[in-house]
Amino acid sequence: MTTMTRPATLPPGPSAPRAVQGVYALTQPLRGMRRLKEHYGDAFTVDVPIFGNAVVLSNPAEIKQLFTSGPELVDNLEVNLGRVLGPRSLFALSGDEHKRQRKLLVPPFHGRRLAAYEQIVEEETVRELASWPDGKAFATLPSMMRITLNAILRAVFGAEGAEFAELRALLPPFVTLGSRLAVLPITKKGRFNPWRRFERMRREYDAIVDRLIAKARPDGDDVLAMMLQTRYDDGSGLTRDEIADQLLTLLTAGHETTATTLAWAVERLRRHPAILRELTESEELLAATILEVQRSRPVIDLTARQVKQDGFQLGRWTLPKGYNVLVSIALIHDDDAVFPRAATFDPHRFAGARPDLYQWIPFGGGTRRCLGAAFATMELTVVLRTLLRDFTLVPTTEPGERWHSRGVAYAPAKGGRAVVRRRTGGEQ
Repeated sequence: MTTMTRPATLPPGPSAPRAVQGVYALTQPLRGMRRLKEHYGDAFTVDVPIFGNAVVLSNPAEIKQLFTSGPELVDNLEVNLGRVLGPRSLFALSGDEHKRQRKLLVPPFHGRRLAAYEQIVEEETVRELASWPDGKAFATLPSMMRITLNAILRAVFGAEGAEFAELRALLPPFVTLGSRLAVLPITKKGRFNPWRRFERMRREYDAIVDRLIAKARPDGDDVLAMMLQTRYDDGSGLTRDEIADQLLTLLTAGHETTATTLAWAVERLRRHPAILRELTESEELLAATILEVQRSRPVIDLTARQVKQDGFQLGRWTLPKGYNVLVSIALIHDDDAVFPRAATFDPHRFAGARPDLYQWIPFGGGTRRCLGAAFATMELTVVLRTLLRDFTLVPTTEPGERWHSRGVAYAPAKGGRAVVRRRTGGEQ
């Protein structure tokens, strides 16, 4: 007996060769997506390096269906961030193995344990903000990078002393190189190849993690200590390779992206003085403001799945096995039908309301939603609350900063420039 397979029904898209589409995607990433949506509608087909044949979605119902489909229908891409984060990273795992390891890593990022990290984040924020110049314009992104890196090294890696100093020096260039290699179609062949440098840095990283594992305290509150104590259902623990890859995954997912969102928050608030005034008078709007910054300036634009079953019916489309499905976060966040007056920065749209996690998706969605979303939200809240408590953020009438691609993340082109005044005692 033979199984009938539905013929593929794909959305329209450009017919240019893959190389041409690839150049367009690299040089016009966000603007190009918007133009393609204007021309073809809320779903279109592309053929680009790394992703190959792919359908791009921005329809809320189809996105929800994609995120709620089981791993037997759609799952991890064959080419994914595991290339740079390691084969035991959550980004590299699929199916039951992904579910099994994710279940093990969820507890450290919720409830009481998460609250315990707030003091670390505030300490790092106060330490960094002490160096901010009074009344002089400067880019905030480097500061935000240092805050989030230091916080993760302490709270997640449990690093201190020599290991803390070595990771602070190693990880920024390591992560920057990795994020670029993740989006560029560069093979690992050839003698003079950026992958060689990346692999050398990875070996340095692994050696430091080995020392951290040897020094870890059984009663420690950091995530590494908890990783060493946690057990699978069969009683076995995480291997050294699993721990090293997951620590790097957590760092990558929660360091640059969170720092970039903080820089965007500064950039947005300086251009909306009424919101800024309201925030300094009341903290009730802070959570809504963070949600709106992430909606209007998502630092990651794509979350992806690969079709695992031939003839997969996704909304209006029938997709062949092996096709990739890319969800454009910026396109759905910019959709007036989903978020009325989407071009307007308005935190009040989220006041007293929880966002729909199939429409507001800066952390991705479904079983592959960012594991560190709660940790990142805590960091964003603590850093902004501390900043607004200790400084007056001076508004500006300058045009908004352009989007700038840093490889994986989109940052404000001028680094989220700010002018601040340090608050004196009792000043509101």
